[in-house]
Amino acid sequence: MIRQALRMSVPDYMQCAEDHQTLLVVVQAVGIVSEENFFRIYKRICSVNQLSVRDSQRALFIRYRHHYPPENNEWGDFQTHRKVVGLITITDCFSAKDWPQTFEKFHVQKEIYGSTLYDSRLFVFGLQGDVTEQPRPDVAFYPNYDDCDSVEKRIEDFIESLFIVLESKRLDRATDKSGDKIPLLCVPFEKKDFVGLDTDSSVLLGLKRHYKKRCQGRMRKHVGDLCLQAGMLQDALVHYHMSVELLRSVNDFLWLGAALEGLCSASVISHYPGGTGGKSGARRLQGSSLPSEAANRHRPGAQEVLIDPGALTTNGINPDTSAEIGRAKNCLSPEDIIDKYKEAISYYSKYKNAGVIELEACVKAVRVLAIQKRGMEASEFLQNAVYINLRQLSEEEKIQRYSILSELYELIGFHRKSAFFKRVAAMQCVAPSISEPGWRACYKLLLETLPGYSLSLDPKDFNKGTHRGWAAVQMRLLHELVYASRRMGNPALSVRHLSFLLQTMLDFLSDQEKKDVTQSLENYTAKCPGTMEPITLPDGLTLPPVPFTKLPIVRCVKLLSLPTSLRPQKVKSLLGQTMSAKSPFIYSPIIAHSRGEERNKKIDFQWVQGDVCEVQLMVYNPMPFELRVENMGLLTSGVEFESLPAALSLPAESGLYPVTLVGVPQTTGMITVNGYHTTVFGVFSDCLLDNLPGVKTSGSTVEVIPALPRLQISTALPRSAHSLQPSSGDEISTNVSVQLYNGEAQQLVITLENIGLEPLEQLEVTSKLLTTKEKLSGDFLSWKLEETLSQFPLQPGKVATFTVNIKAKLDFSCQENLLQDLSDDGVSVSGFPLSSPFRQVVRPRVESRPTNPSEGSKSGDLGHLKTLEAVLNFKYSGGPGHVEGYYRNLSLGLHVEVEPSVFFTRVSTLPATSTRQCHLLLDVFNSTEHELTVCARNNSELVLHPSECQRMAIQVDKFNFESVSESPGEKEPLANLKQLEDERQEARGLEISSKLDICWRIPSLKRSGEASVEGLLNQLVLEHLQLAPLQWDVLVDGQPCDCEVAATCQVGDPVHLEVRLTNRSPHSVGPFALTVVPFQDHKNGVHNYDLHDAISFVGSSTFYLDTVQPSGQSACLGALLFLYTGDFFLHIRFHEDCKSKELPPSWFCLPSVRVRALEAQA
Repeated sequence: MIRQALRMSVPDYMQCAEDHQTLLVVVQAVGIVSEENFFRIYKRICSVNQLSVRDSQRALFIRYRHHYPPENNEWGDFQTHRKVVGLITITDCFSAKDWPQTFEKFHVQKEIYGSTLYDSRLFVFGLQGDVTEQPRPDVAFYPNYDDCDSVEKRIEDFIESLFIVLESKRLDRATDKSGDKIPLLCVPFEKKDFVGLDTDSSVLLGLKRHYKKRCQGRMRKHVGDLCLQAGMLQDALVHYHMSVELLRSVNDFLWLGAALEGLCSASVISHYPGGTGGKSGARRLQGSSLPSEAANRHRPGAQEVLIDPGALTTNGINPDTSAEIGRAKNCLSPEDIIDKYKEAISYYSKYKNAGVIELEACVKAVRVLAIQKRGMEASEFLQNAVYINLRQLSEEEKIQRYSILSELYELIGFHRKSAFFKRVAAMQCVAPSISEPGWRACYKLLLETLPGYSLSLDPKDFNKGTHRGWAAVQMRLLHELVYASRRMGNPALSVRHLSFLLQTMLDFLSDQEKKDVTQSLENYTAKCPGTMEPITLPDGLTLPPVPFTKLPIVRCVKLLSLPTSLRPQKVKSLLGQTMSAKSPFIYSPIIAHSRGEERNKKIDFQWVQGDVCEVQLMVYNPMPFELRVENMGLLTSGVEFESLPAALSLPAESGLYPVTLVGVPQTTGMITVNGYHTTVFGVFSDCLLDNLPGVKTSGSTVEVIPALPRLQISTALPRSAHSLQPSSGDEISTNVSVQLYNGEAQQLVITLENIGLEPLEQLEVTSKLLTTKEKLSGDFLSWKLEETLSQFPLQPGKVATFTVNIKAKLDFSCQENLLQDLSDDGVSVSGFPLSSPFRQVVRPRVESRPTNPSEGSKSGDLGHLKTLEAVLNFKYSGGPGHVEGYYRNLSLGLHVEVEPSVFFTRVSTLPATSTRQCHLLLDVFNSTEHELTVCARNNSELVLHPSECQRMAIQVDKFNFESVSESPGEKEPLANLKQLEDERQEARGLEISSKLDICWRIPSLKRSGEASVEGLLNQLVLEHLQLAPLQWDVLVDGQPCDCEVAATCQVGDPVHLEVRLTNRSPHSVGPFALTVVPFQDHKNGVHNYDLHDAISFVGSSTFYLDTVQPSGQSACLGALLFLYTGDFFLHIRFHEDCKSKELPPSWFCLPSVRVRALEAQA
C-alpha cells in the first residue's frame, strides 16, 4: 500500500490546462442506489460547474468526478487541482431505523478523503418523518428523485462554502509572518527523504538556507495554485514567477516543473478564455464572459472583504495595478507557453514516480498546440507520451490510453496516426488475456478508424477518381471488420463488409485472394444472403448497400430496337413530322453535355406494349475463374415492366462479352432503363447506370406505344440460302426461293397467321423488284387482295391465305456465242443472228462440250441461270396501336432462279399472198434437257428434242402500230430521242407477242409457259410486219382482190376495176398515176404481156388519183373486157415522177389481181 501511494496510479487523459483553476468534487453513492437514479442526480449536480462569487468579479469553477483514486489525492499539495476538496454523497433511505447506519456510512466515506475535504454534503432520498425536520447543514432530505427541485440551489450553497474555506487557506498561506516557520510541502515519495533532517543546526547553515528557499519556492507555487483556483489569475502569475526563481536556484526540479506548468496553465487561461478541452472549454468561455463594465474595472487582487489589505504588501499585488499591465508583465506568450511545457516535462522525466504527471502535462500541451494549429510540435509531445512507462496497466486502462491517444492525434490533424491507435485499442478489446472479449467494442472502434485510413463504407465514394489510401491496410481493416462482425453473431454485417471488400478492393486482390474472398462470401451467404437493404447499427450508423458493379464489369449499355418485322412506324401526317420545340434555333453550339442528360435522352425508336424488348450489355469478367451470374434482369421506371431474368456463366477474364437482357412493358408511356440487378456469390445487387462511371450508353429512355398485332407469314416454298439486301437497308424476315423456266408462271400461297394478342384489322401489300439488269415482260408479281381482306379482322391465333402469281418472262433472244456453239455442235443454223439489247451469256447443255468435268459443272449449269429478286412488303396494323396511327412492316424476300426454256435464234419474214399479211419465221432452240413442244395461235405444235433447233413459220396479219407522239421540237436531247424510239419499239414488240401467243410445254415435267418475241425484232422485221401508211385496195366488180382466189367473169362482159387509196400517214400524198398491165403466167418462168387481142380496156389503162389528205381516201375507176377465156393477172404499175420518188417503195405495195375469164353462158 505504501509503495502504491508513492506514485500516482491512474492518469486522467481528459485533463487540460484550465483544469488547474477548478476545485475537485467527488460525487458518490452510499449504500445501494440504482445507476439510473444516481446519474439523474449526478447530471443535475454537474450542471452547476461554475459560480460567480458574491460581491466580486471572480468566478469559481468546479470539476466533478464520480470516481477518483484515493492515492491520487495524496498529490494534492503538489497540484491543488488534484485535491478532493468536496464530497457529495447520494443515498436511498426509506426508514428512520436505517438512518443512523446510513449516516455512519457517510462518515466512513468522508474519512477516505478526510485530510483534504473542505466541506461535504449528503443527499438522502426516500426518508420522511421527524428525522427530516431536524435542521442539518450537511444533509438534505428529499421524498423521491422526482421531487427534488432544490438540488441545484444546495449545490450553489455548497460551492460558496468551499470558496470560503479556499479563500481562508489562500490568505493563510499567502501571508508572510515574520518568525513563522514555512513548512516543506512534499509529494508522497519525498517524505522518506526528509525524515529526521535537522535544519536548525548551525553546522548545516548552508543546507538551512537551501532548505528555506526550497520551502519558500514550494509554498509560493502552492499559493499560486490557490490563487488560480480562487479566480485571482494575475496573483497566480506573480506567485508562479517567484516560485520558479526560488526553485530554480536550489535545483528542485520536480517542483520547478510544477511551477512552470502552473505558469503555463495560468497563461493559457489568459490567452484562451474559451478553453482547450472541447466541451469543457465551451463551458469556461460561457463562464468567463463577465459584464462589460466589470471587465473594465481593475482586477481586485487582494481587495476582498476577508483579506487584510496590509497583509499583502510584500507578497500581494498592488491594488492599483491593472489586469492588462499584469498580463503584459507576467503572462507568457503562446510560444513561451510551449517552451515552458517542454522544460517542465523534461524535469518530470527525471522522476520515475512522476510518470502520470509527465503524461498529463504532455496531453495538456498537445491541446494547447492544437488550438495554435502547430500539429508537428504537438506530435512530438504525443510521441513522448507514448513512451512514458507507467505501472502495469490493466486491459481496460490500455484501451483508454490508446483511445485518448487516437483522439489527440485526430485533434492535431494526424488522421492516419489517430486511426492506428484506435485500431490498437480495438485489438486490445479482444486481447487473449481477456476472459470475455468485447467484440462489440472492438467493432465500434474499428469503424471509427475508417476515416483515418481514407476508407468509407459507401461504395459510391470509390467511383470518384483514383484510389485514396493504402489498399493493403484498408483490406486488412476490412477483414478485421468481417471477423469482428462474425464474432458478434451478425452474419448480415459480415456479408456486407465482405461484399464491400470484394467490390472496392478488387483491383488490389491477387488471384488467390479473389478465390479466398469469394469462397468466404459464398459460405456466409449460404446462411444469410446479401441484400440491398441498408443496415442500421445500434449507434445509428447506417451501412449503405454494396451492389456488385464490378462482377461483372459492364462497359456498354445499349437499348435495342425491335426486329425489323416488329418495329412500329408512324403514319406520316400531311404536314410531315412534328418539329421539335425545345429550341428556336436549328443548331446551337451551346449544348450542356452531362452524363445524366446523355443517359436520359430519348431514343429515336419505340418499344411496343406487350412485346419482348431487349437491352444489350457488354460485360467483362475480371475474376481468374468462371463467374456465374444468376437472376440478371433490368431495373426500369416509368411504366410497368416485367423483367425476364437471365442466368449466365462468363469464362475467366473473358474480355468483352455481349449479354442481352429482355423484358415486356405492360403499359404505355416513357420507360427509363435505370440499370440492372444480379445475384453473384449469393449477394443480390441493384446496379444503377448513374453509379457506373465507365459505361457508354446512347440513351436509356424510350417510348412504349400501344399494343399492335404480330403477323407471321409462311409458305410451302423452301427457305432461300440467299439473303436479299434491299438498297433501302430494310431487313427481310423471311427469304424463300423458287425455280422456274423462262416464261413459266406459278402461284405462291402465303399463310398469314396473327400470333399476337391484338386483332389484325388492316393490311396493305406492295412489291419491289430488286433485279434491274434483267428485262422482264409483263407483271412479275400480281395478286388480288380482296379475297384476303374478306377474312379480316383476323383475330389472335387465326390464319388467312394470300395468293401471289409469279411469272418469270425474260428475254428469249439468243446471242452470237450461242450460235457459234450450235454450229460447232453440228446444229444447222441459217439466217442472220439476232442481237438483243439485253445480252446474257448463255451456253447450251452439251455434255460432250467440256473436256474437264469440273469446268463443265461450273460453266454449264450456272451459266444458264438467271436470278430475279423481289420483296413483298406487308404493311399491317390493328388494336390500340392502330388507333394511335402506328403500323408494322413485314417483308418476304423472293429469290427466283430462271432457267432458259426456249431461245429464238433467228427471225425473218416472208410476204404472204395478201398484202395485209406476212409470214414470221422463227428458229426455235430447246435449251432444256427435256422434250419440249412449241405452238403459236392457230398453229400446230412443234416438237423439239433437247438441244434441237427448228424453224417455225407463223402467218400473221400485218400490224397497224399506234403512232407514238412526235417530239415537241428539235431541241430535245438526243438521249431522249433514243429513249423514245426504244419505247416505241418495245410497245410494238409487246403488241406482236400478244397476237402471236407463243406457248411451250414440257410434257414429262407437266410444266408450261409462254414465250415472247419482245426484244427480238429488229427494225427491218418490224417494217415488214407493219401495214404501209398508204393502204391500196383493188376491187373487181366490187369484190376485193387480195388472196389467191381468182375473181371470175364471163368473156365479153365488162369487168369493173376500182383502185382505192387510204392515207394513214401524217402528211398529204399524191397525185399519182397508175397503169394497169395485164399478163399471163405460163408457170414455166415465162410471162406473156402481149395480150392486145385477148383484153381490151374500156377507156384508158392509166388511172389518176388526186392529192389525198391525212386520214383521207381517194379512188379511181376503170373497166376491162376479156375476149378469151383463161387465167389472167393484172399488174398495177406506178408512173415514176417526183411525187412517187419522195416516198419509200414499200408504200406502193398493191395487191395482186387474178381474174379467170369463163365462157359466156347461153
